[in-house]
Amino acid sequence: MHVLPLHVANKIAAGEVVERPASVVKELVENAIDAGSTQIKIAVAGGGRKSIAVQDNGCGMEKDDALLALERQATSKILDVPDIENITTLGFRGEAIPSIASVSRFAMTTRTRNSDEGTFVQVDAGRVAEVRSAGCPPGTLVEVRDLFCNVPARQKFLRSPATEESHIRQIVTANALAHPEIGFALSVDGREVCNFPPCANCADRILAVYSGEMAEALVPVAGESGGIRISGFVERPNPGIPVRRDQYIFVNGRPASAPVINATLRDAYPRQSGESRHAAFIFIELSPREVDVNVHPTKREVRFRSNSAVRQALSGALAAAFAPAVRFDPMPPAPANAEAEPPAQAWTAATAAPDSLPIASPRPVQEELPLADANPETAAPWNRFRFLAVTDAGYVLVETESGIVTVNPKAARERIAFEQLKYRPASSQELLIPETVKLSPAEFARIDAALPELSAIGWQLEAFGDNTFKVEAVPTITKGMPAAAALATIASDLGDHSQHRVGEKWRNDAIARSLSRSLAGFSAKLDGQLATRLVEALAACRMPYVSPAGKPVLIFTSNRELARKFAIQ
Repeated sequence: MHVLPLHVANKIAAGEVVERPASVVKELVENAIDAGSTQIKIAVAGGGRKSIAVQDNGCGMEKDDALLALERQATSKILDVPDIENITTLGFRGEAIPSIASVSRFAMTTRTRNSDEGTFVQVDAGRVAEVRSAGCPPGTLVEVRDLFCNVPARQKFLRSPATEESHIRQIVTANALAHPEIGFALSVDGREVCNFPPCANCADRILAVYSGEMAEALVPVAGESGGIRISGFVERPNPGIPVRRDQYIFVNGRPASAPVINATLRDAYPRQSGESRHAAFIFIELSPREVDVNVHPTKREVRFRSNSAVRQALSGALAAAFAPAVRFDPMPPAPANAEAEPPAQAWTAATAAPDSLPIASPRPVQEELPLADANPETAAPWNRFRFLAVTDAGYVLVETESGIVTVNPKAARERIAFEQLKYRPASSQELLIPETVKLSPAEFARIDAALPELSAIGWQLEAFGDNTFKVEAVPTITKGMPAAAALATIASDLGDHSQHRVGEKWRNDAIARSLSRSLAGFSAKLDGQLATRLVEALAACRMPYVSPAGKPVLIFTSNRELARKFAIQ
């Protein structure tokens, strides 16, 4: 057994704090916030791999403190063990600066307001190369170049510059939303992409980051229970169109997450919302002693002393926010002279797919969804079928020559739409009036990186400044679906797993899955005629058995199995 050399230990420790360029931005921005800054400027090049610069107008440091900041576990934010249970700052462990400096070419220029001159410190891959006096404004400027220059294995795990840039924008956006009183500006490769001046409150910051359309969809959230205060905004439930949007959770001013919060948010929305992830900007304030922010190396996840107390406070606030807006009236009884349910359909051949599939929706959308071509090399799941019924739960029952099939209509629509996008030639529907769609900075970066794949399926998009796209045409299959909702969902899905998957094929599949899931949400209760057409369309698909996400589309119960279960001899 032996003690590791310092330079080896530093690299190992850096791996816990510095995962990617966005990690560097996060740590430096948090230090700037803790320093009392009112303006923070971030500039990156090459997705942050080439260079990152973060400049603030905070309190700055004297020379001795600047040098001490390069030592591991050097911090001004805690003194003793009890302080760990009463953390009110974003950073406190004293690991960020030495970790970053150990895997990059690092330079820091800093000055306090009471000093006549500042201090410049340069570090090359963990080795202090220069320390000198410098003229500079009050505050701190940190410059990081050639990230992972001495750890080439870590460089191989970095994604494309566009992907890394998207993560950086996400970090900047989260901190800008958490601290509306601070101005944030982000430049990428010499071009300013975000500029959020200081503002009065969270509502004003949301308007600065997102579009007015987003703001109109939000309702305020406020409540207090057991010393836990909840505030912020959440998106109104919308059972019509499934949309996946970003959710931001802030615990005592820290962008964070916790399973109990995610579960409570999900459960607050009605089942009719399908697979939506509604926009949320939730601020949770409680005693620092009731939350542990030190359970994750990068402090991404927090742990509450009482999950039940947090769940009660958040669910109560959400219920109060939704109370006026969420009223799903029961279906009125049918009038006495209403027509009876059409009789069961006669046997229908599975090989003659119709030209289109009607989709019903609370919103005025397209009446028909073009179908995927049947694959002549793949036999249909059955040769013929007869429609039996649509259950109260919405499942479609059909009889085939060899048994009973139960079809999940939503999963079936996803499969049909997915194959339309994947296997039919792209077709576009030009908009009479081009639509402008403003996204969050991170969403904009993801869509911008996927423009070739979006163009290939019929989108015509053009960057229009200020994280905005001008939409001139949409895929015919999405005609009538709000472009903003579709692009936000695609951007969210591209961001969810981008750290694990890359490449054109993955983006193509992710985009098709996003749109097919949203299109499937345009559904209402089926009648016999529409259910029959749905089953015909499903039979024409190349892979009718599972949805694009791998969930079952149909369940088959053979006549032999039925006979066995009923013990028929």
